[in-house]
Amino acid sequence: MMEHAKRVAFLLANDFEDSEMKNPYEAIVKNGHEAVIISLEKGAELTGKNGTVTYTSHLSADEADAAHYDAVIIPGGKSPSHLIDSEPVIEFIKQMDKDHKVIAAICHGPQLLVRAKLLEGRNITAYPELHEEINDAGGRFIDNAVVVDENLITSRTPEDEPYFIEETIKMLGVAAY
Repeated sequence: MMEHAKRVAFLLANDFEDSEMKNPYEAIVKNGHEAVIISLEKGAELTGKNGTVTYTSHLSADEADAAHYDAVIIPGGKSPSHLIDSEPVIEFIKQMDKDHKVIAAICHGPQLLVRAKLLEGRNITAYPELHEEINDAGGRFIDNAVVVDENLITSRTPEDEPYFIEETIKMLGVAAY
């Protein structure tokens, strides 16, 4: 049986951790999936905090409909702090979770999961300094390279990217749609 390509959203704003966007994005495309960059504005030029990569958003969060995506990836850096007060971004994440679709967040990405109130009783990892924020939100912080809890995939830092990418690709392959 031929595996169908999945449509993967990337929630992104300026100052993202360069490699946490670049490496998963390239892996998604290399594995035959469609990658769509969603930001606060359509057509926005988004630059990583290290300035090594720039992306242009395909859609604004206002235009994005979670029903059209199989997964969402949330890179870290300062990008999540720019997205955290966007109601359309938070609603997109909530709908992805409600539909049991893959949500992969690395480094500071899980801050958006906290804001979306998705962590109650869930096992999760993130940038280590976020452990109290995660525990306060009802999650269980686990200091591992990658933590998978149902549809959530989380990792801590750029060093964990190989595990993060591997689990995300694996989950896309077995997701039942």
